Amino acid sequence: MATLPRAAGVLSILSYNIHSCIGTDRRMDPERIAEVIAAAQPDVVALQEVDVGRARTGGIDQAARIADLLAMTSHFHPALHVHEEKYGDAILTALPSRLIKAGPLPSVGETRGALWVEVMIDGRAVQIFNTHFGLRRGERRQQAETLLGDAWIGNAACRDRPVVLAGDFNAIPSSVAYGLLKRRLPPVRPANEPARMGRQPARMAPTFPSRFPLLRLDHIFVSDGIETVAAGPVRTPLSRLASDHLPLLARLKIGGV
Repeated sequence: MATLPRAAGVLSILSYNIHSCIGTDRRMDPERIAEVIAAAQPDVVALQEVDVGRARTGGIDQAARIADLLAMTSHFHPALHVHEEKYGDAILTALPSRLIKAGPLPSVGETRGALWVEVMIDGRAVQIFNTHFGLRRGERRQQAETLLGDAWIGNAACRDRPVVLAGDFNAIPSSVAYGLLKRRLPPVRPANEPARMGRQPARMAPTFPSRFPLLRLDHIFVSDGIETVAAGPVRTPLSRLASDHLPLLARLKIGGV
């Protein structure tokens, strides 16, 4: 598939829980995941539930395999690491990038983590964060507070710089965790329409489960100065099959670029 030229100052990011590349047909297929991503043509990909060297998915490095298929570089963080088996999150991009930080978040039960990568777009550094929150309400709240703290998004390195936070937050928009994040970083919207008297902003469509989406669990948040050009789930026959989540795609205009 031919890649469309990227408009100056516009960054396209895709957040995608790939369910260890196991589709709703129970088939494990990294190539199918890569095909879904390639069709969306993102500049940056934030992946959750990535298997690396796990026996259950054939022992392959899914982050590296998908990155190779997309001609991208992969940055991976294993939230879970047992012997040689790893499971976690990844950020993929063909843009110049460097890993800033990867580490755990406070967790109950299954361990969770976050990944921070700096990506250069038209000479400006954009701070990209990717995470996958836990299943318990109190756990998600603590994870949101930690992620907003000085060690992550509240770090001085993010001050006055564009910040994008993506992931599977296991949290609907009315949740406490979502509210905490929203106060610091506005969520992307389907279209950047000016507010009008008596008119509610457009709502993002749900992303889970992929066959019959009912819940908005996957989100992208941005710092002030970043304009949402377009955003929404990627709903195609293949994306409904490739994972139990739909990918969430946003095209962002980075201020000052």
